[in-house]
Amino acid sequence: MFLLDVLDNLPRLRVSSSLMRVFLWVLKEAGCKDIPSFDHLRRIQKQLRAQCGTPSIPCKSPMGNVFFMNDPRTIIAKDWANPATRKLIHVYPEIPEDGVIREIWHGEKWRKNMDLDILSPMYDAGVSHYYVNELAQLRDGRFVVPIRWIMFRGRVYAGAFTVAIDDQELGTINDASPVFICAEDLAKNYYDLEHAGKIPKWGASTIATGRPARMPNPKRAIAKGRPMYSSFINYFADDVSGNRSKSWNKHWHAYMTHQNLPRKLLQQEFHVHFVSTSPNASVSEQFLEFKVAVEQTHTDPVEVQDESGNATCFCLYCNSAFSDNPMQSEVASHIGGKGNCFCQKCRVGGNQKEKATNEGYHALFEAGVPRTKEYIILELEKQVKLACSGVIKPVKDLQTETGVKDAYTQFWIDGLISRFKEMRKDEPDRSAEEIRDELVQWTVENRDRIYSGFLTMKGFDPTRDTPIEILHTILLGIVKYIWHVTHTPWSTEQKKTYALRLQSTNIDGLSVHPIRSAYIMQYAGSLIGRQLKTLAQTNIFHIQGLVTDDQFTAWKAAGELAALLWVPEIRNPAEYRKDLKTAIANVLDIFATIDPSKIITKIKYHLLVHAPDEDVVQFGPLIGVATEIFESFNGVFRLCSVLSNHLAPSRDIAIQLGDQEGLKHRLTGGWWRVSEDEKWERAGSGVRQFLSDHPTLQKLLGWAEPNPMKPGEFKLVSAKRGEGPRATVALKLTSAVRAVNYGLYDADSAWNKCSWVISESLDECSLGSWVFATSPTATDSSMISGRISDILVDSANQVLVVLELFQILSARDEKFGMPVLVRRDSEITFSIVVAKNIKFKFNVQHDCTSAKCEASGQRLRMQERVESEQIEHYIIHQPLDRFFINTHAFHNAHLLRATLPRDLVAPVLLFPERQAKHFELAAQLREKVAGRKTALAKKRKQPADDGNGDEDEVEVPARPHKRQKRASGARANTSGKQSKKAATQTVPVAHSMIANRAKRATRPSAKAKEMADAEVQQPHMEEEEEDSDRSSDTEDDTYLETDSDSE
Repeated sequence: MFLLDVLDNLPRLRVSSSLMRVFLWVLKEAGCKDIPSFDHLRRIQKQLRAQCGTPSIPCKSPMGNVFFMNDPRTIIAKDWANPATRKLIHVYPEIPEDGVIREIWHGEKWRKNMDLDILSPMYDAGVSHYYVNELAQLRDGRFVVPIRWIMFRGRVYAGAFTVAIDDQELGTINDASPVFICAEDLAKNYYDLEHAGKIPKWGASTIATGRPARMPNPKRAIAKGRPMYSSFINYFADDVSGNRSKSWNKHWHAYMTHQNLPRKLLQQEFHVHFVSTSPNASVSEQFLEFKVAVEQTHTDPVEVQDESGNATCFCLYCNSAFSDNPMQSEVASHIGGKGNCFCQKCRVGGNQKEKATNEGYHALFEAGVPRTKEYIILELEKQVKLACSGVIKPVKDLQTETGVKDAYTQFWIDGLISRFKEMRKDEPDRSAEEIRDELVQWTVENRDRIYSGFLTMKGFDPTRDTPIEILHTILLGIVKYIWHVTHTPWSTEQKKTYALRLQSTNIDGLSVHPIRSAYIMQYAGSLIGRQLKTLAQTNIFHIQGLVTDDQFTAWKAAGELAALLWVPEIRNPAEYRKDLKTAIANVLDIFATIDPSKIITKIKYHLLVHAPDEDVVQFGPLIGVATEIFESFNGVFRLCSVLSNHLAPSRDIAIQLGDQEGLKHRLTGGWWRVSEDEKWERAGSGVRQFLSDHPTLQKLLGWAEPNPMKPGEFKLVSAKRGEGPRATVALKLTSAVRAVNYGLYDADSAWNKCSWVISESLDECSLGSWVFATSPTATDSSMISGRISDILVDSANQVLVVLELFQILSARDEKFGMPVLVRRDSEITFSIVVAKNIKFKFNVQHDCTSAKCEASGQRLRMQERVESEQIEHYIIHQPLDRFFINTHAFHNAHLLRATLPRDLVAPVLLFPERQAKHFELAAQLREKVAGRKTALAKKRKQPADDGNGDEDEVEVPARPHKRQKRASGARANTSGKQSKKAATQTVPVAHSMIANRAKRATRPSAKAKEMADAEVQQPHMEEEEEDSDRSSDTEDDTYLETDSDSE
């Protein structure tokens, strides 16, 4: 029964009911005993779902849409009640001892900016609980009021206000200068002091602050003597097809992760949790019900029990909302990336003419006045009040002016306008003012229904807590744009040249999938994030001679920026943010140089300016807020969708994914409460051990065990079958004999050869890998770099690595801007290094430009894993020992920056006088637009030309500004009858072909019409056709681009 339940709940190997019946039949026919019937299996699963599963709650939104939601309280409770995750839950902000920012709790959102009322409120000292905003006494007798608990060096500390007692025994809280105290130094909590009669009378100034009135902390009563903490949720929302085919079956769905867990866990599919989905209810509607469940924990915390049997409770809060850019606009009540005010984070923008002025254009390269939740709510209240007057135009004008438009609130705005008109019609005797006042009063009474839950969620600000998403903004944005500009003009021969170069890439140290250059070139217009990530790291080495100088510089700037954003840790925050600002400035400036209009038409460029001083400061490394794992989880969602009969898709999907949550909880040893006797149970030891004993099942569930490797571990070269034990080799017969420190070792000692060794950074370093290591001959901890020539181990498991040494030149390469590796004094030298001194692996690329490497090699092409008769060419690297350290590589980019001299890795501004450059680009843009308008006007004024001289003149009416859709069946009216419109033309029926050519000659081109009509579409923005606040004036519309590299 257990194995059948496991089989039925594998996320990526879904089993239909029909197939499960077949399995049961096969087992019975094979003679297996105790095989349940299909119905019995389903009954047992239903019992498990009720006992330890995740309940699916039926919901109805204020708009009347019905959907199901998996209870987020139960999902997070499973993390708290699971020994595998409970010990990893982080409940307090932390000051990293080494100053390195790795996790969200190292960022300033948790440490400084978060509402103190939603952080974990108490410290559990065993027999005593200490709460924030309460009086407490230290061991030395001083009184303090803790305000925030924080981790430092593995211990709990608190930021606290001191309390001074004057001669009249009046207490004054000094809230001007908080102090830092260790929680272990606390001796008495508020109740202890109250029982001992030691709570002082408060002075007038302290009473005026209201702090004494909030003592004891109200959360004590809610906790009921249990330790109480805060858990934070990352909410991901998107629209996705529920089908695996190309047939679109749109579902709005939401997933979440538990932000109190380390990032390495949150990047595993095992820890992504389904919340809700619906083909009818929008994300805002679903979030309202999610918000209700979350806010219930603020008055009724969720109780759990850990392995020791102690009861703990927690409250839920929303930490951040992840999604792509259009969905982030919707979350932030923003009009969208095609609006005049096109940024959801700030108020930068204006109409197209304003953006093309020198000052307006320059402003797009910087962050504008920040948007806030309070500002958005105020603007929406104005719109709702205007809607109560029954006229839509003032509302649209205000939306255009401010860029504030909430898709959820718009439903109520439209309803208010319709209601006003109905009331005017039904009650003609009432004045407009009376009806308006009645509607305004209704909006006041129903405020919670009218405004989006994203705006009213406590502790969540959609303008600040929606960080830029590097998958969509960098890979599917910046990299995709420059790739489009790069490859589209290539000839067939250039494409072949590029493919050969790309295939020759050294991928050791890149952590990318094997490169399939022919595939990338064949489907160049349809690449996904994985392939674009490869191009971002390697393309700079393969495009010389195939692109313009500006395009080459753009690739260099994009690769430099991408490597900075994909770091897993930030060692020097001030220096990192400075470098990030420079890299972003270079990307924006060079892309604007290539096409000055892109900064106006593509919001992803401007969004980058918010990363250094906002998102990085708030959240730490941005790979921690990347959505790649959520996008991957869409595959699990679809597999559940396709097995639904689609009569109740939201319910079917929620139940199935809830069952998967229950299975994972049971397998990992989680506890659950048995409702009959309020006891806590968990699965038996055999079930708990099953997951650990079967790595295949771990992989199927998306669970990744911690890396068991340790620095210095190795793997011997595999022995060939039938050749007996591995033969040892004398040290003098290896490349170690050429090492500068060879004399320190016994030349006749016996060694075995290894295929790889583990570095200090836990990289698997093989023969030929490039590494940094501590120098064996220097007295200090200086570093050497080189290529691994041999890996040797003796009988005592001492591991030696023989490095072929290279030195790093003091200056970067002028063209590539990267550090250069060459041989020392042009001589081949080696050094023997102890394995534990190998620091990390890095990526290196050969300088094929200087060496003039060509595709002179030939080999048989592999097809179906065998050699075919097809000949393929490949690049043979010439014997020039000059290499580039690939600073665009994502892997170990942070270690590379910490090791190399700063002048070799720090970005350098392309245009030091940026403002002057932007003014120059703005002038080019205005000139370009003027030329387009002139060309467009000439096209519209050109006489019809049928190609037969003047003998067949055709008079065709002017084309309307916007094409109307043809009614169905219109083409059937062409035989024998003419429409009224056709009758106005002086075109004989016999000359219809000539007339059609004349019509085509007088019509503007498709691109010209798109510029004239300004109907540039963007994926996932269909609903914004009327939302766009672009001016319909043709002069403004000509700034818009219609390139195929859409967002």
